[in-house]
Amino acid sequence: MDLTTITSVLTPRTREDLPAWRAGDAWLAGGTWLFSEPQPETSRLLDLTSLGWPPAQVGADGLSLSATCTLAQLHRLDLPAAWSAAALIDPCCRALLGSFKIWNTATVGGNLCLALPAAPMIALTAALDGTCVIWTPDGGERRLAVLDFVRGPQETALQPGEILRRIDLPDAALRRRTALRRIALSPNGRSGALLIGTRDAGGAFALTVTASTPRPRRLGFPALPGADGLAAALETAIPENAYYDDLHGAPDWRRHVTRLLAEEIRRSFDGSADA
Repeated sequence: MDLTTITSVLTPRTREDLPAWRAGDAWLAGGTWLFSEPQPETSRLLDLTSLGWPPAQVGADGLSLSATCTLAQLHRLDLPAAWSAAALIDPCCRALLGSFKIWNTATVGGNLCLALPAAPMIALTAALDGTCVIWTPDGGERRLAVLDFVRGPQETALQPGEILRRIDLPDAALRRRTALRRIALSPNGRSGALLIGTRDAGGAFALTVTASTPRPRRLGFPALPGADGLAAALETAIPENAYYDDLHGAPDWRRHVTRLLAEEIRRSFDGSADA
């Protein structure tokens, strides 16, 4: 879509080239959402891809994903075999249900910043203890857990002029066993519920709930709970009125399938079902 209100597009090469933020500005990464509908309040685009950030960096501490890393680049990463949780990347990328054109353009950071409940990059990074590194307009940076970064549908913790620079995933989280379950109202529909379970070497279990709730929810347990314990924890953490409501699923349906998928994940870890 042509954005007829845009009067300029800036392509900074370094952080020092970034202009002072002003009303009408918008950060441009992939642009798959930005160019999908009118943006009447936007008059200037600031292209982050011109900064040349490497898509990803693998280190002893874990994996750092640039905000401008595309889904295609994420999917192609060759990661250490010890990082068993990397198996989540493929189903999370595929949960976006985009064509190869979208995969080559849409970015990890853009998926987080749009903050739609069904955003699969939110599910991936929240489940793996992701930390957002945010550039502040004064030249500094701050860090915030993905669980706190996403506040609700199309609402994040970013302040005017702040930039999501990267998402750090720690080595310990990447070594966990994982299980993912997803459901939608139609085969090619937007996720109505997307849940990820993880379990570390010490037996601690965590369940991350996305898509069925307006923002990601995380439940942690020192050991794998029983079916009743997990159901009770879900009821406490996500009360009946806390489920999302849109054309991709009614709240009562989302609550029902969240419980079913959570139990499937729990059973996959106790040997009752295949992971």
